Parts: sequence; C-alpha cells; structure tokens
Amino acid sequence: MKKVTYIFPGQGSQTVGMGKELYDNSPIAKQIFDQAETIVPGLLKVIFEGPEELLTSTKFCQPAIVTVSIAALKAFEAGNIVKEMEPVFACGHSLGEISALVACGALDFKSALELVVKRAECMQKAVEKNPGKMAAVIGFDKLALVEVCRSTGAEVANFNSLDQIVITGKSEAVEAACKIIEEKGAKRVIVLAVAGGFHSSLMKTAGEEFAGFVNQVNFTAPHIAIISNVDAAPTKDAAVIKHNLPQQIYSSVRWVETVQYVQQQGIDTFIEFGTGAVLKGLIKKIDKALNVINVGTCQDTL
Repeated sequence: MKKVTYIFPGQGSQTVGMGKELYDNSPIAKQIFDQAETIVPGLLKVIFEGPEELLTSTKFCQPAIVTVSIAALKAFEAGNIVKEMEPVFACGHSLGEISALVACGALDFKSALELVVKRAECMQKAVEKNPGKMAAVIGFDKLALVEVCRSTGAEVANFNSLDQIVITGKSEAVEAACKIIEEKGAKRVIVLAVAGGFHSSLMKTAGEEFAGFVNQVNFTAPHIAIISNVDAAPTKDAAVIKHNLPQQIYSSVRWVETVQYVQQQGIDTFIEFGTGAVLKGLIKKIDKALNVINVGTCQDTL
C-alpha cells in the first residue's frame, strides 16, 4: 500500500459554492453537511450561495472550511482508491489542524465543529481587544526576517514555504518590519486582508479562553499520528494534542518543518481534502518532487 499523509487547509481557502457537488452526489458527505447545519444554523446556505462577505466572516468561515474538508474526507474513505493507500500522518494548516484531528480519530465531527465555533468566537474577541495586522513576505532570507521581527516587535505567523513567510502582530510593528524588509530587498511584501494579527501574542487571550472549552471535550488516542503546527512533531498522545490545540492560536504555524519531517520519514505523497489547492502550492514550493492529490469532489474520490 502507498503510504500517504492527509492534509487540511485553513482559513483563506474558502470559495462560495464549495462542496456543493459532494453534497449533491455523496450520501455520506451530505450527512456531514446536514450535521453541520444543526450545529451552525444557516451554514449551508452561506457555503453554497454566499454572499462572499458572509462566508469570509469568522462566524461562518471556520466551520465552513472544516465541514467541506471532512465531507471530502468521508466521501474519499467510502471510495475504492482509499484501499490502495495507508495514511501515516494527518496535519492541517492553522484551522485545518482541527480537521486533521477528526481524520486521525482524536475527535468526532460534532465535537470538532463545536470547538471550531468556540475557537472563532474567542479569536473574534481577541481581535476586537487587540487589533493587529499580517503581511506575507516573498523571497527574503528566513534568519534575516526573524531578526527584523525581533528588532521591530513583529512576530512570525506562518513558515509557509521556503519562499513565503507571514509576519503578524501589532499594526505599527508589522508596518515597521515591512518597511525594513522592503528596503533590504524582499521580492514582495503583501499586507493581508485579514481581521487581525493571528498567530501572535495578541491572540494569547483567545488561546487561554479556548483552552477552557478544549478541556471540557473528550479527546481519544488517534489511530494516525497528528503533526501539530506548534512543534512540527508527531504524536498519538491525547493529552499532548489537548495541550497543543489552544497554543496553536497564538504560535507560529511551522508548515515547512512539518512537510520536511514527513518527507524524512520516506513519504512523498500528500492528500489535500477540501476546496482549492492552497497547500499543494506551498508544498510544491518546499520540494517540487513531492506529490499532492487534491480531493474536493466525488470524481476525486473514485
């Protein structure tokens, strides 16, 4: 059997109409969507019909992405192709880590989606209390960027690929860092259209509040090792998973290290569940030789 890693996208991968083909053609995917609707009333209309502004709002965006990812996963698991593959690891980018927890068996879908709703609420409160910014830096040395962040008070949100790092934090700190990085010759610096300084210390209150909800949920030992964004290390320990999940909100997303770790274990194939191909793009920038299969429709699950 082909050894693979299951991967799940985070916020920013959403598009109006995503998952509709799965809903219409896969009974098991439809069950996931219908269950999600009971937890977040009005979610399906927003996913399938929009408007885009509502889908991108924190309230709907996070549960929408997790729902579509798990619907795609369940449809895939019901298909024939899965018999040829053995998932060894599961991991997600930021929000996608909660989808990965469902895939590896640490959480049931209902509990996961309820946690996602609480996560979104906690993050929204933190954004309102501690506003911030994020910017993507393309084509700039990692060590030099870390030093610029240290000197300005900005922080690293995502180590996305060898060529792309996202910085975050207080608006004035991010602005100062962007100015220095541009002057030092970065290929591009793009201020992101996001609500706040995610994956920074500004989100620590969100992580602490979210920990209270996480502690009320029963996590089980997963049957597939999960690799957390927080430490880029695999675990099957439910206590470790529970500990990492709240920290993930205000810690850096160590995506490059995660992909490189999987590769070092001799696995060169990833399966990305959900809409779009955001993670495929990042992985290809880490190593073009790696294979990424996208699963977002019933046709992909045959």
